[in-house]
Amino acid sequence: MPSPTIDGTLRGYVIPIGGGEEKMNNPEILSKFVKLSGGNDAVITVVPTASQLDDTGKRYQKIFEEIGVKKTYSLPITDRNDAKNPAYVKILEKSTGIFVTGGNQLRLSTILGGTPIAQAIRQLNAKGVNYAGTSAGAAIVSQHMITGGSSGTVPTEGGVNLAPGMGLINTIVVDQHFNERNRLARLLSAVSFNPFLVGIGLDEDTAAFIDHNNVFTVVGSGAITVVDPSDIEYSSMAKARAGDALTLLNLKVHILSSGARYDIGERKAYVS
Repeated sequence: MPSPTIDGTLRGYVIPIGGGEEKMNNPEILSKFVKLSGGNDAVITVVPTASQLDDTGKRYQKIFEEIGVKKTYSLPITDRNDAKNPAYVKILEKSTGIFVTGGNQLRLSTILGGTPIAQAIRQLNAKGVNYAGTSAGAAIVSQHMITGGSSGTVPTEGGVNLAPGMGLINTIVVDQHFNERNRLARLLSAVSFNPFLVGIGLDEDTAAFIDHNNVFTVVGSGAITVVDPSDIEYSSMAKARAGDALTLLNLKVHILSSGARYDIGERKAYVS
């Protein structure tokens, strides 16, 4: 479950990014994240744990500094002992924005899950610190995190692999690199288990800026596919055998591009 907010404090933004965000010419998504986090006075901490490249954290620090951030940190968390380091928690606590990079989301969950770093990220977001994550860093915002599955458009039994995520928001399930890697089938498979979840498929260079009211605005050059199963009349998941195609009746799907908005609680899309 998301960490409870303190009375009078608004939760920070939760910003899942579909990966491949523009970093050089017009870094619209990263610039908006910085602006919401304090602009030039922002303190951005990068968590590059999902990546196995040694320079990922430093590269993002440089990107944020070029945008105008005066103070950045990168936490070299590569194992669970690092994720228990109180010095790293103290650095996180200085942040106005936390950025989690792409890579392998299972690496993120197995290293960070249940550690003081994960607890600090959740608590800080509840206290108003903004969280942005790209690719793997986007997938882990869900309570139920997609870790793999089938490509294509037809959902199947066994067509998606799920693992516990960080649970910053517990009413959505997120997939990334969505249209680029043809991932509709696995998002549909995920929501077929339980219509409580809203499926959010993020194209590359596209982000959902989710505010404290659980209303998000689309930012970026691609689109967000929203799968709303709240009015579903039938799912064959309970009867399906391994590999069977699923029957799903009365699903609602929205395709939202830059500037469009979606209310996760009300399950309603808007054009600004």
